[in-house]
Amino acid sequence: MKGVIVAGGSGTRLYPATLAVNKQLLPVYDKPLIYYPLSTLIAAGIDDILLVVRPEDQARFEQLLGDGRHLGIRIRFAVQAEPKGIAHALIVARPHLNGEGATVMLGDNIFLDPDLPAHLRAAAGKPGGHVVATWVRSPERYGVVTLDAQGRPLELVEKPDPAPSNWAVTGVYVYDSRASEVAANLTPSGRGELEITDLNAWYLDRGELTVHRLETPDSWIDAGTHDAMLAAASHIRALEREDGGKIGCVEEAAYRADRISADALRDLGARQAKSGYGAHLLKIAETAGDRVGTGAGNRADIGRNHAVSPSA
Repeated sequence: MKGVIVAGGSGTRLYPATLAVNKQLLPVYDKPLIYYPLSTLIAAGIDDILLVVRPEDQARFEQLLGDGRHLGIRIRFAVQAEPKGIAHALIVARPHLNGEGATVMLGDNIFLDPDLPAHLRAAAGKPGGHVVATWVRSPERYGVVTLDAQGRPLELVEKPDPAPSNWAVTGVYVYDSRASEVAANLTPSGRGELEITDLNAWYLDRGELTVHRLETPDSWIDAGTHDAMLAAASHIRALEREDGGKIGCVEEAAYRADRISADALRDLGARQAKSGYGAHLLKIAETAGDRVGTGAGNRADIGRNHAVSPSA
């Protein structure tokens, strides 16, 4: 299965910081925001990833990520000329997907659940659609799913007020090969966008939507506001200092997923040796042979049992 990261949008909630810089290129603690979803996809075993970006941002993303060869993966780019919604990004991605399914992630979402990559890997290739939900305190800000006693989805509503449920649909989705075609036949919403909730509802109406609930409500951060970015940076800093690992470290994720060798990891660390990030890569390379972990660039227990509130 291929991966798609939706990294377009104008980032108006982060103005003026995003007037000249795409929000996914802004730092969250010591690394660009885009590293977090990218490391999750790498850990999930996906090695062919398309970034859907604005035309004015493509060169910057290419400067940062190249073609992915240094990570043992393939990174390609497609332009979404106008912000027409997340589902529209799947139309843009159709040539890349070439009739295959996709794991789709939003470029401003951070997941701290170390079990998520394995779960995404298991969902890939299965028929239907699959979403990940988490309990939030302010569900009216999100697409909301109502679940029955067995955790099966009953209803999807976009930003309801009042909300019938506290289960928010997060920014990662796994779809079969029909998703792009279905997206192309959706009707734009009142704000002129193709809503991802409508795509999920298409699968739900056919009894083909499944939901995975995150283990704890603090394992997802929607880093789309100034407060969320600041809280995310502080939380990740605290976790990394406590644990000694790195969250969202794409090079380590590639190494632990057997995409690159210890020597390649050492070279990548040497290029950044003056930073703590580079020192971490060098330390991992020196312990070559130990690839135990989630592949997400963090230890298996990092991110558990810690409070964080940006998405709540």
